[in-house]
Amino acid sequence: MTVRAFMLAAVSFAAIAAAAPALAQTLAPAQPAAATAQETPSQRLHRLFRESDEDSLRRNPIQAMFRGDFRYADRLGDYITDEYFAAERAAAERDLAALRAIDRAALNATDRLAYDVFEHQTRNNLIDLQPDMLALTAVRPINHFSGFHTFYPVFASGRSAAPFRNVEDYENNVRRHQQFVTGIDRAIGRFRQGLASGVVETQLTIRNVIQQLDTQLAVAPEESPYAGPLQNFPEAVPEAERARLRAELIAVIRDGIYPAYRRLREFLQTEYLPHAREGVGLVHMRGGDRLYQRRIQDNTTLPLTADEVHNIGLSEVARIRGEMDAIRSRVNFNGTLAQFFEHLRTDRQFEPESREWMRERYYAIGRQVDERIGQYFSTLPRARLEIREVEAFRERNEAGGSYQDGTPDGSRPGVFYYNAYDLPSRRTYGMETLYLHEGAPGHHFQISLANENEALPNFMRFGGNTAFVEGWALYAETLWDELGMETDPYQRFGGLNDEMLRAMRLVVDTGIHSKGWTRDQAIQYMLDNSGMSRTEVVSEVERYIAIPGQALAYKIGQLKILELRARAEAALGDRFDLREFHAQVLMTGALPLAVLERKIDDWIASRRAA
Repeated sequence: MTVRAFMLAAVSFAAIAAAAPALAQTLAPAQPAAATAQETPSQRLHRLFRESDEDSLRRNPIQAMFRGDFRYADRLGDYITDEYFAAERAAAERDLAALRAIDRAALNATDRLAYDVFEHQTRNNLIDLQPDMLALTAVRPINHFSGFHTFYPVFASGRSAAPFRNVEDYENNVRRHQQFVTGIDRAIGRFRQGLASGVVETQLTIRNVIQQLDTQLAVAPEESPYAGPLQNFPEAVPEAERARLRAELIAVIRDGIYPAYRRLREFLQTEYLPHAREGVGLVHMRGGDRLYQRRIQDNTTLPLTADEVHNIGLSEVARIRGEMDAIRSRVNFNGTLAQFFEHLRTDRQFEPESREWMRERYYAIGRQVDERIGQYFSTLPRARLEIREVEAFRERNEAGGSYQDGTPDGSRPGVFYYNAYDLPSRRTYGMETLYLHEGAPGHHFQISLANENEALPNFMRFGGNTAFVEGWALYAETLWDELGMETDPYQRFGGLNDEMLRAMRLVVDTGIHSKGWTRDQAIQYMLDNSGMSRTEVVSEVERYIAIPGQALAYKIGQLKILELRARAEAALGDRFDLREFHAQVLMTGALPLAVLERKIDDWIASRRAA
């Protein structure tokens, strides 16, 4: 998944800002410029896009920094105040009113596409900003998978989006830390509201958060990720200033951040945990059924029910099991499929030799993909792709791989993170498909090509939805044959194993949050239907518990893209060009799936008429 989303959950911080509001200072909204008689509908539309984007960046400085815009880098603010939510809600209502005043029929095809995406995204955001939804979400501000307590140390480490170019950047970093401390205390206040209303997190997720806090607090302030920027001062920071900046940073870590972590830990352990719910699914939480249906529609961008998603998952699990059994026969394994799974998860021949070996193997996979990828994509990202190991302080609860996007100008590379925690549990046969998903041509291509496309309005360059983003990354795994991957049957099993993971997610996520499955029941289902290790399965199941519905997006999105490719191949025959299809999918950003379907249908019609 992406570190933005969640921008990015995902998670994909390409996943925090998209999945949850980022910490932001509440600012007065920018007043939209008055329309002029000379403006065309297209000019009014693009002015709306620019004004909306600029206003959003002022409210959400972290999003700006991830885009390489450091005008607001002195502020972090608070992402969970009533004032913040009110400002976001008012902005969405203003934007929709301005959009309705523009005649969609007078726009060209490209602008109509942008109009539709903007409307969908704004309406979608507005739903989650309503008081009834916030009553179920804002009072649960932190869990072990989606929380500022784990995102912020990476952000502030000098290896992420926060700038450390000069004295001002270092001083801004201290200012942000002070606001982060305020944010932690306000999170405690939100948790207390949830205790009063009966809307609480699970015992499992809170215990995991406490463990994460213990891990960070066990490290001396001088050795924490927060102290990372002190390791390599840039030349623009004069030697005479460095001692002062070092002292100020260590002081705010030691006297501000660490005490805030301890206050949060003490509150969670003594006040909150005794009242947290034992049932892990939203079905056990007050208002949980309504929230889960909302999470399904938000993450898939389609009007699906929990039962529909569950049944799609069961069908896909059965299909993939058949292909896995064919691999078992191909390698002449004498035993059942369940015994083959156990062989794959326990035989030492599938263990990475070392962390260093794992790193070098990913480098080699990247070189192999690079040799062929230009044959199937007409445009390649400008941003470099860097391969890094997940940092020790967060590796225990992280997924096997993730992606953090770079800057549009290429000055900061995209990063594929692989997880080497509990090294013997990591399986070598999953490495190729993980790189295709998180690296190239998965998240790195989709996110970078959108970010770098200056012809798009910013909300399409930098926004998106999980179904498209993760659906594309899972679709990228299906390009293994074209890219010369998975020629070994065990690597092909690794591809099927990863696809099985996404199919099982449809079953397990809905099982937990709609049908009342327990954690152990979900773990056993995944062990019975894949070659995943118990460590991997536990991490996955606890992720679904923490961020309901997000995991549904992968398979639903992939199935839609595969459906559209098959439709185009059948309709165009010899005129079908895979490079052109990929450009149609990728070069207008992460579209809601219904909007993507209309776009591809229009493209097919235009190619047939040509």
